[in-house]
Amino acid sequence: MKRLHLLIGLPAALAAAAPALAQEAAPPAKEGRQQGPQQPLATIIVEPVAMMIAAFDADGDTRVTRAEFDAGLRASFDAFDAGGRGSIGYIGFSDWALRYLGDRNALPGPFEIDTDGDNRITFAELADRFAAYFTRFDTDKDGAIVRAELVTLRGPGIGARPEGGKERRGGGDRPRRELQPTR
Repeated sequence: MKRLHLLIGLPAALAAAAPALAQEAAPPAKEGRQQGPQQPLATIIVEPVAMMIAAFDADGDTRVTRAEFDAGLRASFDAFDAGGRGSIGYIGFSDWALRYLGDRNALPGPFEIDTDGDNRITFAELADRFAAYFTRFDTDKDGAIVRAELVTLRGPGIGARPEGGKERRGGGDRPRRELQPTR
């Protein structure tokens, strides 16, 4: 008889305990810290203006010649120069930056390009600023920009944590002090 009770009671006890066993208690998270492995810092980045330059490759050979660069820049400007005025205002430039650089606040900004300070950006002002970008990105000075010239390599940033999660210098969980201006 004892065996019968044991055979009937054991499955019933296991069925009742199954939901409790299925739930795993998550370890308590420390405040302000993420659990698990963190994504490593990017070591290869592309500036918004570099993405725009890559899009100027008209013939698909993965090289942007100076002629393709100038034509692409002109076409991008003309797309926002409503009525052919020859200039766009700061709001129009913001819309241009959103479409061609990916964000309204991407650099270069309108104050950097508007060299005469009239609150309008002409194609000549835009072309002057972008000529400097072409020169900067054409690192081998062959008159064309390839994808490898458009990427930026960088090391880990300040305060980056090496494997193991500990900071390189300084003290663990202590808050960082703000720098005070000198007088």
